[in-house]
Amino acid sequence: MSGFTIDRRTALALSLGGAATVAFPRLALAAALDEAAIDAIVAPFLTAFETPGVAVAIVRPGMPAFTKGYGVRTLGKPGAVDAHTRFGIASHSKAFTAAALALLVDEGKLGWEDPVIKHLPDFRMSDPGVTQMMTVRDLLVHRSGLPLGAGDLMFFPAGTHVAADVLKALPYLKPARGFRAGYDYDNILYIVAGLLIERVSGTPWDKFVETRIFAPLGMADAVGSRLSLKTDNVAGRHARLGPPVRGIGKQEVVQPDEGEMVDAAGGINASVSDMAKWLQVQLAQGKLPDGKQLWSTAQAKEMWKPQTITSASDGPTDTNPARPVLAAYALGWFVQDYRGMRLVQHSGGLSGQVTYSGMLPSRGIGVSVLSNVEESVSAAIRNAILDRLIDAPAFDWVASYRTRSKAAQDEALASVEGGIDKAPAGAPSLPLAAYAGRYRDPWYGDVVVSQKGGKLWIDFTPTPVFKSVLEPWGPDTFRTRFAKDAGEDAIVRFQVKDGRITGITMEALSPLADFSYDYQHLAFVPVS
Repeated sequence: MSGFTIDRRTALALSLGGAATVAFPRLALAAALDEAAIDAIVAPFLTAFETPGVAVAIVRPGMPAFTKGYGVRTLGKPGAVDAHTRFGIASHSKAFTAAALALLVDEGKLGWEDPVIKHLPDFRMSDPGVTQMMTVRDLLVHRSGLPLGAGDLMFFPAGTHVAADVLKALPYLKPARGFRAGYDYDNILYIVAGLLIERVSGTPWDKFVETRIFAPLGMADAVGSRLSLKTDNVAGRHARLGPPVRGIGKQEVVQPDEGEMVDAAGGINASVSDMAKWLQVQLAQGKLPDGKQLWSTAQAKEMWKPQTITSASDGPTDTNPARPVLAAYALGWFVQDYRGMRLVQHSGGLSGQVTYSGMLPSRGIGVSVLSNVEESVSAAIRNAILDRLIDAPAFDWVASYRTRSKAAQDEALASVEGGIDKAPAGAPSLPLAAYAGRYRDPWYGDVVVSQKGGKLWIDFTPTPVFKSVLEPWGPDTFRTRFAKDAGEDAIVRFQVKDGRITGITMEALSPLADFSYDYQHLAFVPVS
């Protein structure tokens, strides 16, 4: 899912900024929320960025939660987004995985500093020393040394791999840096955390969060996996599919492509009514509305404690008033400064949907914005609402997002000009039949290259949607032509030595490709 994470594709920085030109309506903190004022914030975004629909949740101390849907669930269909429309919240699921582990810590069934191998003896990293040192906490904080998005092609798009396969794959994923030496966002270790929860509790991850978190909170719309949805009130998926590359063009309907394997990293589907309840228990440090503690105050503090620095800067500027001085990752949450206050936040990105949430604990405020588009307009809406709730100086978040989005698209267009649809110079050095065969990567699996009709074809056997003709693209290099909404195309390079193919490496064709298309981590060798 794809970057179940941060955002997909044209996701802008976590702190969006822009020119201060338009004042949004103020929201009185003491009175009931003015629905018209929220409408006036949201509507310009829907119009300006062709966003079919969003849903908003706002929680404040002593006030009923505000929840509302805007626009339509799917382009070309009349169904409206409402407070109970389910969205894939993607990497927001990581905080639920952290909370599930916190419940087990409270029960004494594991500890944050326990070695992972104490509970999962079959866990292995490429370095035996790291295998011994990796703790339960390390699974959640993106400092393992693995590169960004490592292993995501195992489970995004959905394929034949199952969650337990990550334990077989991890020893073959090469680190990009030393253990605990820096930040690189990953999904695969959250899948390990889900396996750990199942091993310790005896309950699969999705059923654990449904019974131990959703049920006590009254999150009646939420399910732990998209495959468990049993309603038509589900947000559609939309993306700009080009030309020339994904992330540019008109919004089009796309289909979900994540499978259940990703659930502990990004599989939850929920409504803004559910998200309001989730934000409320977070702000209450684990306390339920009836006064009972779902998890202890000690664990609540632990989950918000910064662990891995993700970025640093000189702070806000006139054109970027929300730029943090320091941002870090905690346990399933990003923690950073925002307008001089602590912001606890996360985002989530899937094919066709991006979502953002954020809390200002010192004010008891939480906002969640769920969108049915593959771009981070929900981040700008969230920031606009947060600003109005805290009476921040007027700032035009619409213009900010427009400027940043256009800059990202212009940069992408410039980088592919003359190249995205025009093959580089060079050609195959061998007869096409010489490239045919089965090739294997130790963590991903096999691809099969075949010759038919005078052309080469490739089949990524663990990922059924990845079947394509191979089009010549330079010396001993080819490109795929996957179905329009199947995923990002790849550049496929054959290594040739003494007239024989010795291996295949790959990379994404588009500079806008989401990091979860981690073709660059593959290294195929021929299979006899």
